Amino acid sequence: MRTLSTCRPALAALGLILTAGLALAGEPVFPPASRIGIVPPNDMVPSRRFSGFENPERAAGISFVEMPAAAYPELVTGLTDNALKRQGMDVKSRETVKVDGRQALLISGSLLGASGGRKWVLAVKDQGLTALLIAQVAGGSDGYSDTQMREALKSVSLRGPIGMDEQVSALPFRIGDRAGFRPVRVMAGNSILFTDGPKDTIKGAEQPVMILAASLQPPPQSPERQRQFAQAALNANRILKDVAIERSESFRLKGQDWHEIVAQATDAATNERMIVTQTIRFEPDRYVRMVGMTKPDQREANLPRFRAVIDSVEPNP
Repeated sequence: MRTLSTCRPALAALGLILTAGLALAGEPVFPPASRIGIVPPNDMVPSRRFSGFENPERAAGISFVEMPAAAYPELVTGLTDNALKRQGMDVKSRETVKVDGRQALLISGSLLGASGGRKWVLAVKDQGLTALLIAQVAGGSDGYSDTQMREALKSVSLRGPIGMDEQVSALPFRIGDRAGFRPVRVMAGNSILFTDGPKDTIKGAEQPVMILAASLQPPPQSPERQRQFAQAALNANRILKDVAIERSESFRLKGQDWHEIVAQATDAATNERMIVTQTIRFEPDRYVRMVGMTKPDQREANLPRFRAVIDSVEPNP
């Protein structure tokens, strides 16, 4: 596993706790537990699917990613035209700007593909964190104008650290049993990293690591499609290589469909062997995914702990 450090952008601030109407005109709005806020365009509200704002009727959204301050140089170096093209964006312009007195890089372009659309990327450097904002309007000329989206991005405001309890409470799920793991980081408003040990930055499998993430995208419904989805999700993990599945099975629990995989894998950065378990709880309109990683000689102790956590998860309304 590559270093699970705070310098990596992670994998959806949740619940309509804040709305644009709660702020005075021109005052930044912060989604729940987010350190990033903006003055959102008219009719955009905090998303229930990711940290940021959206207007589904206009096929538009602005998502936030929080990273440590040290991530800024690596982030902007990696935002090349070719890298963004691989992510479906044709870059038209890039400029260095000042937002709220902070250095920032603003990139504008169009969405590749038949449906088309426009996209903007803003990276902001601060002493306490690096903020990445990604704005998108799908489709043709409907939605928001370039000026409206640029104004919203340039209105960005950053605030100090948010307590872990507040971050956890804003997640789209509740965790009834942490099984001795401690939360390290909440990412993108929809996922949380746990570990057991003294370090917050973990290399390889030196400490057990568990990530819980929720998605409000409709999941596949048939057992076969769920199996395919689960295996594709595990294989898409770039921090692992040489994944060898030991067990892959579907089952019913608490009235829901579940799929669980146990596999052996190699950490792509350290070449250490590790045991990986992935459990996905499917619901009609959402799913929660747990990925746990541990040393092979600790599998008997930690796999039941991983399972106890995901078994205790309940959705927040």
